[in-house]
Amino acid sequence: MSKLELSLACWGYDRIAALADGRVRPDGIDLNVQILDVEETFFRMLRNREFDVAELSLSSYCMTLHREDRPFVALPVFPSRFFRHSCIFVSARSGIQSPADLAGKRVGVPEFQMTAPVWIRGILADEYGIAPDAVSYFSGGEEEPGREEKLKLNLPPSIRLAPIGPTQTLSRMIADGEIDALYSARAPSTLYAEPHNVRRLFPDFVAVEQAYYEKTRIFPIMHVVAIRRDLYDRHRWVAQALYKAFREAQRLAYEELIVSASLKTMLPWQIAAVEEAIALMGKDWWPYGLDANRAVLETFARYHHEQGLSPRRLAVEELFAPETFAEFKI
Repeated sequence: MSKLELSLACWGYDRIAALADGRVRPDGIDLNVQILDVEETFFRMLRNREFDVAELSLSSYCMTLHREDRPFVALPVFPSRFFRHSCIFVSARSGIQSPADLAGKRVGVPEFQMTAPVWIRGILADEYGIAPDAVSYFSGGEEEPGREEKLKLNLPPSIRLAPIGPTQTLSRMIADGEIDALYSARAPSTLYAEPHNVRRLFPDFVAVEQAYYEKTRIFPIMHVVAIRRDLYDRHRWVAQALYKAFREAQRLAYEELIVSASLKTMLPWQIAAVEEAIALMGKDWWPYGLDANRAVLETFARYHHEQGLSPRRLAVEELFAPETFAEFKI
């Protein structure tokens, strides 16, 4: 019997490498894995639904759940997680020295609904008292002009959001002081090209992020893996088959990172970094599955609603295929 042929679009993470190279094969499925930049994957999946399965922004995915057609259903697989204190950038001309100084300032975002700025706004509100509506937002391309929101927004009146000009970029604007700060997943090129003009709000971000994790036990989730709902409705079994395969690929990545005979990456202190992560976060520091991530997901769902991106607060069970909630036991 022939296997179901499916396309998967994803960035080239170590945790999906075994799926891409064929060491892990989902039950009953032949995967055509396409390694793409996340912005391209998101754009093509959200606009045209070009792939059967794709990595997707958690925020964008949550927004689709409020549409009548609900075009995707996700797996509790999280190819991207990231502490985002390091992703608050400030202009040297802004006078910003601490989070409190952000109030009343002009803040750039590539897209308001991006997952990284959702987390940043939520963390700033919870940890530093800077409400999402305490600043004015300006959206547009970080390095190239003309970027637009991929999904239509219906924000509350308290949120002030305006597009930047058709020839402007956020990277240039923060260096020139036209915006005071930038919340973005990608560091602006001017951070490195013009360090006298652009810097991080938290220079010692590793210590800040580790302290945040010790306090909250939150390792922010950025992306999920989404299946086209029309495919899922025809073949409900693919959710569990893919979930098992993603977990096995991640297990292999965990094993390879701790091998000291020959380093898997070009990081000279890779083993020390792995041991430090285990000491702080446990052996499964990047967990998949709903139960292990319930508190993280509930926090994000609250932020998404508080920032006007979800008309109601989503329950975490609404996010994922129910076939992934439990496993068989022998």
